[in-house]
Amino acid sequence: MNLRNIAIIAHVDHGKTTLVDKLLQQSGTYRDNQRVQERAMDSNDIEKERGITILAKCTSVLWDEVQINIVDTPGHADFGGEVERILSMVDGVIVLVDAAEGPMPQTKFVVGKALKLGLKPIVAINKVDRQDARITEVVNEVFDLFAALDATDDQLDFPILYGSGRNGWMADSPDASHDVGMKPLFDLVIKHVPPPVVEEGPFRMLGTILEANPYLGRIITGRISSGSVKPNQAVKVLSRDGKVVETGRITKILAFRGLERQPVELAEAGDIVAIAGLPKGTVADTFCDPSVEVPIQAQPIDPPTVSMSFIVNNSPLAGTEGDKVTS
Repeated sequence: MNLRNIAIIAHVDHGKTTLVDKLLQQSGTYRDNQRVQERAMDSNDIEKERGITILAKCTSVLWDEVQINIVDTPGHADFGGEVERILSMVDGVIVLVDAAEGPMPQTKFVVGKALKLGLKPIVAINKVDRQDARITEVVNEVFDLFAALDATDDQLDFPILYGSGRNGWMADSPDASHDVGMKPLFDLVIKHVPPPVVEEGPFRMLGTILEANPYLGRIITGRISSGSVKPNQAVKVLSRDGKVVETGRITKILAFRGLERQPVELAEAGDIVAIAGLPKGTVADTFCDPSVEVPIQAQPIDPPTVSMSFIVNNSPLAGTEGDKVTS
């Protein structure tokens, strides 16, 4: 299968989720008569209410016989742990920057992580139709940001597209015809982002996104590093330090096809899939064939900025005033 895995990075409200909407629409993911909802990737109630992305989510589109797996990342520093984990699943990133606001703190935070992993960026200047757009200055600010984050010469030689996610177009220049739609972005992703690196050996996958399902139980999403996997296959879970967490069988494999996850009978190295059937395996664990002894090296998650302990009041004055006598 011809594959590309990319993530979309941007500060909150710079238009990531709207851009993904247009990519889905223009790749033929929706039927002609299908009701299309806005911000399809913001799936939970809080995300819809606030208009922000909290949880990383995957989708996939088909363009010129190439399957492009797209990961929509959170744009808030509060959800930075989500971002770190999912960057290990992709081979390239689209850095989306508002044409008026320029690179913002969260852009810096996530781009720094992406550059450190060696990912090759594509810069997309969004909302170029704004009255207060300052396109040239923003491009220079993005270059300065990359240089300040110790980008390599290869990463600094990034391609740039200009456009409006809301109006559904991206092009090589801000003055280009808007009739091109998202084709320049699709073509650039296929040309600029390398196919996933497939390693030799039996099935191995690093868990990167964790969720619960009322019917399937715990579901873990990740990219398969090597081998292939089928439903009912025996697997084991290794922690980051190589200890066996559990052994069991995979009950279901779900592949991302458009906005839906479809059960598949075989998943191969390079693809991003979700697996069910293992109640203990979690993020940063390696899901693998029973013969594997060495876990995949996992990105350590940044420690919390603030930690709190909620405990029973055990001070000398506890219980001497007020009417609440129990904890």
